[in-house]
Amino acid sequence: MTNEEIQNIFLMECDEGLSVAEEGLKACQVDPTDGEAINSIFRAVHSIKGGAGAFGFSNLQAFTHKFETVLQQARDGERPIDMGLMKTLFQALDLLTDHVRAIKGEADNPDDQHISAELEAIACAAPPVVASADVETGLPVADTGPNTDTSDDDSALDFDLLLADLDLDLGEETAETLRPWIVKVQPKAEAMANGSEPLRVIRELCSLGGKVVNLDVSALPEIDMIETDQSYLIWTIELADHVDRGTIDEIFDFVVDDYILSISQAAVTPESEVALVAVQSLIVETAPAPAPAPADHEPQPKLFATPIAPTPTIRVDLDKLDRLVDTVGELVITQAMLVQRLESIGVNSSDEMSQLEYLTRELQDCAMSLRAQPVSAVFSRVPRIIREVEAQTGKSVRLDVEGESTELDKTVIERIAEPLTHLIRNAVDHGLETPEERAAAGKPEQGVIRLSAEHRGGRILIAVADDGRGINRERVLAKALERGIVARDAKLTDEEIDNLVFAPGFSTAQTVSNISGRGVGMDVVKQNIQALGGRVTIVSRPGVGSTFTLALPLTLAIADGMIIKVGTETLVMPLTHIVECLQPQEGDVQAVGPGHNVLNVRGRFLPIQSVAAALDIAEAQSDPSKAVLIVVETEARGQVVLMVDTICDQRQVVIKSLETNYRAVDGVAGATILGDGRIALIADIEALATCDMLADDLQAAA
Repeated sequence: MTNEEIQNIFLMECDEGLSVAEEGLKACQVDPTDGEAINSIFRAVHSIKGGAGAFGFSNLQAFTHKFETVLQQARDGERPIDMGLMKTLFQALDLLTDHVRAIKGEADNPDDQHISAELEAIACAAPPVVASADVETGLPVADTGPNTDTSDDDSALDFDLLLADLDLDLGEETAETLRPWIVKVQPKAEAMANGSEPLRVIRELCSLGGKVVNLDVSALPEIDMIETDQSYLIWTIELADHVDRGTIDEIFDFVVDDYILSISQAAVTPESEVALVAVQSLIVETAPAPAPAPADHEPQPKLFATPIAPTPTIRVDLDKLDRLVDTVGELVITQAMLVQRLESIGVNSSDEMSQLEYLTRELQDCAMSLRAQPVSAVFSRVPRIIREVEAQTGKSVRLDVEGESTELDKTVIERIAEPLTHLIRNAVDHGLETPEERAAAGKPEQGVIRLSAEHRGGRILIAVADDGRGINRERVLAKALERGIVARDAKLTDEEIDNLVFAPGFSTAQTVSNISGRGVGMDVVKQNIQALGGRVTIVSRPGVGSTFTLALPLTLAIADGMIIKVGTETLVMPLTHIVECLQPQEGDVQAVGPGHNVLNVRGRFLPIQSVAAALDIAEAQSDPSKAVLIVVETEARGQVVLMVDTICDQRQVVIKSLETNYRAVDGVAGATILGDGRIALIADIEALATCDMLADDLQAAA
């Protein structure tokens, strides 16, 4: 393996570590005493520091060292995590992310002087007085300093007095060596398979002056039951107290996930161990019983969360994955061709062919799931975006996230990052009021942004909702009239006014700032989502808030389509756009001008667009009353009727890009291969629905 390949693995591990640290900080926001969350943050940052040192990334290594120092103080209980420290830790994580992006070449080296100085000041500052915890209840007990009260208060305990009562002679020598490091090393079941040799770790600890003081063989099975790739032993190594804790941690930098570790400091002599145990027993016996909690008292959160075993994963080059998906797509096409060929010669599909069809579909689903990623990959960027906009606007925001585990094709995931960024910034800047405005309206000063994802009807819905002021339709319409986006005599519905925010160059911001005001953000959202074959909808209530919903295809490689005939051509229409198919009755079709017809659909008159005319297809049906009319949902015109000759079939098709293999064609979104081996073009519904709008505009201009 080359150095470049190893470095790429390190960068991928950095991304994983940053995600773990982000989740850990979120958990600490809920419960600052969550020991497992604090440990996970520390391990992630420490692993990044170790790799940075190995590859010579000095800037990254220096910053993570300062970050790690503060985290270690929090982990060791020397410094409680309060709101001020939490803010600094989030800022440090953001800068750590920028350092990693700089190494990848995605950004310049960040200026970390301010946060570095802040981390150093925190690390060097005297630890605050930390409230101790009641050993039975786990509830904080204020530390009031030395006990000078001479009243009969049995609950006031003095550690020195307890030691004196025990009358134990620990001696001067014991005092000097009272707290050495005790390291317990237990390899996990998969450690040997991953190449983690425990003896190497033991040797490195011994090279620091450590010695093995105990070897636990209680888990060792009978000799005929021993598996050579498993480890059944637990080593206990003792190191002198002058050894730096960070030096010990560095030994486990790249194997920490393969071991169950315990690193602590404890007494070395039997007498001192008895003393500590006796003191703990006395504290438990003499501590006052906690007052009974009221019936509606909420249980206290756990101080330490139970660690969850990580899911085993394997890294695969994306090109190999794409090649697998393409090959499976070809297999699907070949299977369809085989079935159609057998039917053409009068052979009905046998049980074996049905089984082949089932297995092909299963293989196709598995191949597509390999490209799927949870939307958390893009949702994880949102907290940082909100923190940045909070700092610039002075607003207070709480983020609620749902459906992070919802999976979506990797290509779609990558392309929704920018639209989602614009929606979040818009929700905080335009949607939410200032704390003063919210207080005056009777709302909590902290606004709420809700980000959710869910599967529905073969698509994924991603919603960005806020509990802010809602869309001011009067102001939006006034701006649109001012900029000439709509005609002065136009009569618009609330939905049409809401959608004006997507118009190019539209903005209601009073001034141009780093956040908004140039009128390009929401336009980008609509363009990018439409390019993915999706759509954006808005639901807004004045004074209550707004919800922007992105409806996206699950994948860009395979789609459910309707096979249609138009003249001499066979086309595919994506089912996600189709509302219903109609055979018009007498009087349903009415002419409204030369070449312009509308269809009466239960009292609604929808414009009819000829697919043959839009794509210049010959020998097609020109009379709407004798054609098949398909009602489709579009972003630009709402519901529109497309006129075709006949409907042939409905099936899942493998999408082939025309731009990659040929060039972009107006009105065509891609191509596929049908079961009979013929190539069929996939219709671009949005383009077909708006082509006559362009003609009308040109005619009006003339």
